[in-house]
Parts: sequence; structure tokens; C-alpha cells
Amino acid sequence: MSLKKDTPLERIVNGIYTENPVFCLILGMCPTLATTTSALNGVGMGLSTTIILTMAELIISLIRKIIPDRMRMPAYIVVIASFVTIVDFLMEGFTPGLYKSLGIYIPLIVVNCIIMGRAEAYAGKMKPVSAFFDGLGMGFGFTIALFLLGSVREIIGAGTWFGMKVTPASYVPVNIFVLAPGAFLVLGFLVAIMNKLKIGAGRRVGVDPALGNMCGDCANCMKLGLCSGREACDAVKEAVPSDNAVTASTTPADKKEGV
Repeated sequence: MSLKKDTPLERIVNGIYTENPVFCLILGMCPTLATTTSALNGVGMGLSTTIILTMAELIISLIRKIIPDRMRMPAYIVVIASFVTIVDFLMEGFTPGLYKSLGIYIPLIVVNCIIMGRAEAYAGKMKPVSAFFDGLGMGFGFTIALFLLGSVREIIGAGTWFGMKVTPASYVPVNIFVLAPGAFLVLGFLVAIMNKLKIGAGRRVGVDPALGNMCGDCANCMKLGLCSGREACDAVKEAVPSDNAVTASTTPADKKEGV
């Protein structure tokens, strides 16, 4: 089922599944790998980022027409930093345990490439409602990714989930999963599963799974990562002629003239 572009539902589905910032776009790797030692930390980091991302996109969209082009990036940083400061103070006051656990990664949301990227690529060009739901979708996608990553690492690495014992008494935790190497390992498996699911979706809409939902001309494709199926593939093929087509269109007269 295809959704109308830039509607609230499409923006949320886009952030959670189509362009999940962690599993599809591979953005925000620093907090993703560093803060997911437990499910609670992952959810806390994800929700903090969601609030900042949603509000920053909304405000940037509202003021986009009055920001001079040469001052665009500094203005974005000021807006994002303002919401980061608010969230930082609120977490320190109401969730001191989680605040201490996340540490420096809360202030570092200012330079999170997910937030800056969405501000530049979407919020600065779209209407406030679309920008708001884009931030919400991307934030939910980021939160879900961190929750899954933190849950797997905590269960395997500590035998607990949200601090509660969930494994048998005989289970010996694999401590490497709560360390840095475990983060890379779990992330790799989850990204592989996500890629597999996208290939399965391609089969259901009639796209050749061997092409990975793309036409094969990735070097010239302007829809890389955004391909929506066979129609998009055919459109790209028509717009970008293949080497065989170029060769066939070259006449003997052209060759004689050295064209």
C-alpha cells in the first residue's frame, strides 16, 4: 500500500521503516553505539532526541522564510541547541539517574547528524505540519532502533531487561555484548535483518529482489535509498541511457567524423 507523500502518516512510516535513521541511513552512530548498554538508556536517549528533533523541525519550518541563506546553518544550530538545553535541564531535574547514565551524550545531541540533516534536507523547505511529523517519525524510528539494540545487548550481556532478571539462574551473561564490540555486532545483525525485510517487501510489489529495489544503475540514480518500486526503476532507466543504447545510437557517419 502506497501512502500519499508528505502526509502525517507517510512521514511517520518513512521515519520508522522506509528511512529509519539507524538501520537504513546509518546516521547517529555515536549515541547509537555508546548509549545502548541497556534498554532504558536506549529509550531515554531516543525519546530525548525525538523531542528535540520534532520541536526543532517545527520551529525551523516556521522561520525558514526569514532566515538569510548565508545564516541558515548558524540559525539551525541555535534552534537545536536551545531545545537541547531545555531537555538537558529537565532530565537533570526529573530523571537524575538516567541523566547521569547518558552523561555527555545529551549535550552532544546538538551535533547529532540526524537532527542537522533533517533540518537542512526537510524542515528548511517544507510546511510546519509536514516538518513536525517528519521529526516525529524520524524520532520514533531512532527510538525504536535504540530500544531494540539496547534490549538485545542488555538481555545477552547482563541477563536483564529494564533492570529486571529475565534469564534462567543458570544463564551466564556474555559480557562482551555490553561493551563496544558487542554494540557493533548487534547493530550489524539488526541492519542485516532490516535489509532482508526490505527485500521481502520488494518481492510483494513485483520488484526483482536481486536488484535490491533498484534498477542497477546506482552510480547515476538520484533516488538511491528512496526507490519506491518498479515504476521508479523504469523512470530512472529511461532518464539514464545505458552504454548499449548510446553505442546503438552512434551511426557509422558519426564514427567517420570522429564524433
